[in-house]
Amino acid sequence: MNVVITGANRGIGLALTKRYQEQGHHVYAVCRHASDELKKLGTTVIDGVDVSNPESLIRLTEALKSIQVDLLINNAGVLASENIEQPSPATIEQQFRVNALGPVLVAQTVLSNLREGSKVIMITSRMGSMADNGSGGYYGYRMSKAALNAAGVSMARDLKERNIAVLMLHPGYVSTEMVGYGGDIDANTAAERLQQRISELTLSTTGRFLHSNGEELPW
Repeated sequence: MNVVITGANRGIGLALTKRYQEQGHHVYAVCRHASDELKKLGTTVIDGVDVSNPESLIRLTEALKSIQVDLLINNAGVLASENIEQPSPATIEQQFRVNALGPVLVAQTVLSNLREGSKVIMITSRMGSMADNGSGGYYGYRMSKAALNAAGVSMARDLKERNIAVLMLHPGYVSTEMVGYGGDIDANTAAERLQQRISELTLSTTGRFLHSNGEELPW
């Protein structure tokens, strides 16, 4: 199986890359800058790719030329914190470009590489849920993940006729650099759970919004 993972240089993306490679799959690890740990894995690294920049994605197109993609995991993301007293248009826009627009651009880029039976995964967040928001704040992150969920549902509808399933997955509160290592599960545990949910995905469950532990999340 050929697996494309964005944001593969660290955290959840790196853990997913390790797991799929260890299981004998061919992983294409996409990132802006390859970490030393990623380089040591010996997988196919496609660096120099900014998922929010259409011109940058030309590099991805060239690297995947004639490659059949069985699984696309849109994992790349950024997190900043804004509150109502101190809005930050620049950081909000950046989160939209990376977290919401980026996965759509990547999916468009590899669309011709997908086949009947392929899967597209959006690593989203329960912070994009309206019903689950009990604490407020994080305007850019919440809005960008809600937008990603909306895009994922549309993509699930559009690609179903091609027999391609789409899933929105919340990894959990994972101890990574993004959250200052303050999570309650490690990246390897999150990757294991995510991989299980991905393996369970079928056309009959396309378009769902799930926690990596299997819980259905509210929109």
